[in-house]
Parts: sequence; structure tokens; C-alpha cells
Amino acid sequence: MKMWSGRFREPLDPAFDHWQRSLQFDWQLLPEEVAASKAHALALEAAGVLTAEEREALHNALDLVTSRFHAPDGSGPSWVMSNQEAEDIHHFVELQLVATVGDLGLKLHTGRSRNEQIATDLRLFVRSRAQMLQAYLGTWAEILVARAKQMGNAAMPAYTHLQRAEPVLVAHWLLAYAEMLLRDASRLEDCVRRLNYCPLGSGAVAGATLALDRGIASQALNFAAPTANSMDATSDRDFVLEFLQVLTGIALHASRFAEEITLYATAEFGFVDLPEAYSTGSSAMPQKKNPDLTELVRAKVGRINGAAQAVTLLLKGLPLAYNKDMQETQEPLFQATIATHQMLHLLAKFTHALQFRTDRMQTACESGFLNAMAAATYLVHKGIPFRKAHEIVGHAVRLGLDKGCELEGLSLDELRGLSPEFGTDFYDAITLQATLDCHDVLGGTARAQVQASLESLQRRAGELVNARGRIDLGLSTVAEVSHADS
Repeated sequence: MKMWSGRFREPLDPAFDHWQRSLQFDWQLLPEEVAASKAHALALEAAGVLTAEEREALHNALDLVTSRFHAPDGSGPSWVMSNQEAEDIHHFVELQLVATVGDLGLKLHTGRSRNEQIATDLRLFVRSRAQMLQAYLGTWAEILVARAKQMGNAAMPAYTHLQRAEPVLVAHWLLAYAEMLLRDASRLEDCVRRLNYCPLGSGAVAGATLALDRGIASQALNFAAPTANSMDATSDRDFVLEFLQVLTGIALHASRFAEEITLYATAEFGFVDLPEAYSTGSSAMPQKKNPDLTELVRAKVGRINGAAQAVTLLLKGLPLAYNKDMQETQEPLFQATIATHQMLHLLAKFTHALQFRTDRMQTACESGFLNAMAAATYLVHKGIPFRKAHEIVGHAVRLGLDKGCELEGLSLDELRGLSPEFGTDFYDAITLQATLDCHDVLGGTARAQVQASLESLQRRAGELVNARGRIDLGLSTVAEVSHADS
């Protein structure tokens, strides 16, 4: 029997009945549905609708549903999806209650609507998944920090416009991605803060018809407070869209890392060696080792952002309050969440196993006039305005290009032909280490500044992991991983 069949005289068209059901995907909300139902039972008990014994019986029956769903053999999801009567997860749980405690199971729906149930379930789902993703981000950030620490004073070229620009410490480059991940974690925190209000008691649209103490359910589910407006509460999916937009940002950052690794793994760069455990070969060319993981990570952002765009268009123009259109927000949410979890899990393991060819990186830093900015800074310290120093060093670069040498290959006489301010100390000012250390500002790539950044990020990533947990990747400690020096 349908939950709403009283006023109908004709059965549903079988094809439409199957088409409009959501159990094939909203089964994933069973833990949230059970938690929300237990909270509602507490409110009904306080309102005198349920006795203490009835509420306890319902809680015990709900616990049985949870236990069956989490069966050790993994059959829980198929058990739910194979049900031919239930049209959604709310109906499914009610049917299980009736099978266990009889008509008492029907009493639980007193004073509530599926509109508020799904709004509550989705908030609980997004909240728990956001916190889980924070754990994934913290775990990957810790691995990036550990790899940065391993790199010591190894240097690599930094690029602007994909052209060699200036040398930076490899650690500085890795820590840039750790900063991105911590920002992503903070965005998830913001998202949770805004969604953390309980819709239970909102009814179908106008509020519950019973004098329920809404604070009971809100407190039981660890929400900050009940929602303030029943029409908004039952029709709000802002939090789904915001969550998907944050996932898009995470995927964007992951795609940037993936693109750089893909480039740096080419023979033309040769900065990294891809772990074989995360690469594949070619069915035609025996020599190939392809960066499939990073290529797929680049592509995932399209699917995750596609979920955000789909929800945007689903919500556009919807009148208040609940509309069945909102059912279609669930599949993009579930799919994007799973994709992001899987992506972060693999990227953390991949980063742990990645090998860096610091010899190639160092060699790349020693050509291409990457110390030109340091040379201009040398002249600034001699009292020459930067614009003029820039021009002088530009002439020196042109001279080096004509001669086929770097700046340090120019004689002092040649340099003094461009400016009398050049002295013998110029050559010490444009060594690789001096070039790195001239960026001695907060956030710069000077060795002391990078060490301070490393310590800061180690602390901040540790705080995130302590708050949300560390994902067990089944790996040895990061410090045991070697990197290629030759």
C-alpha cells in the first residue's frame, strides 16, 4: 500500500510507478533516515503521542533495521533495493517497522511529512560526508607536508605562462597544494555551519500540526538549532548546491596537481617518476608507462562540476515549497561525493609513492636565466631604481643569449659595459642558493621562510587530522619513502 493512496481510485501506471521511485538511489540515506526517525520518536514521546515503552520499542526496531543494513556480508544495500513495495527510503523504513512492531510502526509518522524527512536526511548526509572529506583532505595534506620535508633544499623551476620563471624549493611547490587543501577543508566547515539546522517539525510546508518541542529532535541529531521557517526548511537545497560547489573546488585543485604531475612525468621534463602501481601501459607500444591516474583526476572535475550544474538548473525557478523536482538532486549529490572520496583516497596514496628526480630539477634551474630577478635585485641594492635595473639585466640576458651562456658566464668587463655598478660580488648574488634566499619574505621560497611554512602547515594539517581523523591508507610511514636523486 502506498503512503498516500487514500484518495486514489486507480492504480499507478506500472511504468510510471517504477520510474518515479527513488529507492534505487536514496537507499544510501538509510542511516540518516533511522537517526532522524529516532529523534522524531523522542519528540513524540515528549508530546505525549508515544509512551516511553512505545518509543523504546520503535528505537529497538530501528536499530534492527540498521543492523540488517550493515550486515557483515555486505548484503544491506541489495536488501533495501530489492524491496518491490517501497517507493523511497522513508517508506522502506516504515515497512520494516510495521513488520517488526505492527501498527506502532505507523504511529511514528504522526506529526511529520516526507518533505521534512528528506530535508533532514540530506542535511545529515552532507554533514557527515563533509566531515569525512575533511579527513581525506587532512590526510593528503599531511603526506604533501611530509614529502616537502623530505625534499630538503632541493630546487626546481617555477613556471609562469608555462615558461621557466624563477627557481623555488620543491618543498615550496608541494606546500602550495597543501595550502589549497586546507582552504578546501575550511570551505567544507563553512558549508556545514550553514546547513546545521534541523528541519524536523516543519511538516509538509506549514509546520507540524502537533505542539512538538523541535529542540528535542534538533539536539538529538546534534544540530545547532531548529530551522526558522517551515517553507524554507522543506524546500531548501542550497546546502546541496554549496557542497557540490566545494567539491568542484577540491576537484579543481586536484586537477591542477594532476596536470603538473602529468607534465613533469614526460621525458621533456623528467622531474618525476610515476609509480607503477598507479600507471598503465599501452596495448600497442611496449615501452609506454601512462599517467592514467592523473589523467582521470583531471577528467573527474568535469563530472563533479557537472553535478553542481545539474543541481543549479534543477533548483532554478522552483516555486515554494517542496516539489518532486528536488528528488533529482540526490543522484548528482551521491555520485559526486563518491567520486571525490575515491579521488582523494587515491591521490594521497599516489603522492606517497611518487618519486622526484631532484637531479633533473636542479639541472633545469641552472639554465634559462632563472636568476635574472636576483640579478636585478642585486642592482637595486646598489641604488639603481628597479625599472632601470630590469632594463640593464634584460640587456645582460640578451648578451648571454648571443654568446650562448648564462648570466654567470658573462665577464665582469662585459657586465660593467652595461652598468658600472656590477662588482665581483655579483656572482655570489646569483648562485642558486642566493637566488632562492633573496625571496626572504613571509610566504617566499627562501629556505628559512619555507622551513617556517613547513612547520606551520604541519601544525595546521595535524589540527585538521586531530579534529576529523586520519584516513588509514594502508601505507608505511611517509618518511620511509625514497625519492630519486639521479
